[in-house]
Amino acid sequence: MLAAARQAVLVPTVPSFYQPLRRQIDAQENVEARMCFYLSALFTAIEDVQHYLSTGIPVVVESYLARCLVNHQAFGTRLDVMLPLDLPQPVTYQLVCAEDERQRRLAQRNKPTSRWDELGESLTDRITAAYAQFPMHRVDTTGLEPEQVVNAILVTGTQGAPCRADTESLGTHAHVLPAVPGAAEGARCS
Repeated sequence: MLAAARQAVLVPTVPSFYQPLRRQIDAQENVEARMCFYLSALFTAIEDVQHYLSTGIPVVVESYLARCLVNHQAFGTRLDVMLPLDLPQPVTYQLVCAEDERQRRLAQRNKPTSRWDELGESLTDRITAAYAQFPMHRVDTTGLEPEQVVNAILVTGTQGAPCRADTESLGTHAHVLPAVPGAAEGARCS
């Protein structure tokens, strides 16, 4: 819906040809293998993003490098990652809602709960704190229908809502992602 409203192309961050392997990787317990898989998928998607952007076509993705790095860091990866400095820099929106509504939405999902979902739920506070280090617009979706969420994002982006995160580049907060230098994810707060 956001891509349509922005007249943009929606680029999946896990391309369709990765999906069969995604199910197999997610069934395993190896956090490093999972992180490498998702990074590979993201870098494949980034090629599409760069192509569209180079031709002047706006792009929307549902997640980007910060999600992969933050979640796998919380899951306990021991990998050090050095990201290229020339990656596209997105304007990022973090959709949040009240905890009771978040739990209700999770219960209504038509998706089996994986080991990784359960692990993420047990680390919610840690993951949330790590996300707070990234420059992004936070949009409260509590009580909103999907169309209203899109409108809230559009208004936030056009009115320059304050960004409640540090505007330093990724990797400058050693306590969050100590091994990731450079600017890999973030929004320009305006």
